[in-house]
Amino acid sequence: MQFNKKAELNVLINLAASDSKIEEKESKLIHMVGKANGLSTEEIQEMINKPQPIGDLSAMTNDEKFAHLYHLIQMMKMDGQVFRSEIIFCESIAEKLGYKKSVVGELSQHIYSDPSITADRNMLRQKADKFIRD
Repeated sequence: MQFNKKAELNVLINLAASDSKIEEKESKLIHMVGKANGLSTEEIQEMINKPQPIGDLSAMTNDEKFAHLYHLIQMMKMDGQVFRSEIIFCESIAEKLGYKKSVVGELSQHIYSDPSITADRNMLRQKADKFIRD
C-alpha cells in the first residue's frame, strides 16, 4: 500500500506549527517536500492554512517511515531553534512510526537544517533501525 504523501506532508506541517508559527525556512522545506511529491503550490499552501489531525501512520513501508523521520527531524531544526515542544512532537511521531523515541536524539546529531547539506542516509538508516521497537 502506497503511503499518502499529503498525510506525510501534513505531519511536517503540524511539526512546523507546533511552536505556534511556521517560519519562512520551514515553509520553504514544506513546499520543497510537497513539490517533490507532485503537489501544486496551491495545494501545499491550502494544507499549511488548514492542517489536519495526524492519521494512521502504520500503512507506510520501512523506507517511507525512515524518510518521514528524516524530514521530520530536518524540519525540527529548520529555523535554527529547537523547542522542547518540537522534540516532544518528533518523539511522539517516531513512536507512531514504530521507533523508540530516543531515535530522535540519535539522528538529530547527524541531520542538518540546510536541505542542501545531505547526511549519509545509509548510515542514518542503520542507526535508526537499531531503534525499531520489538
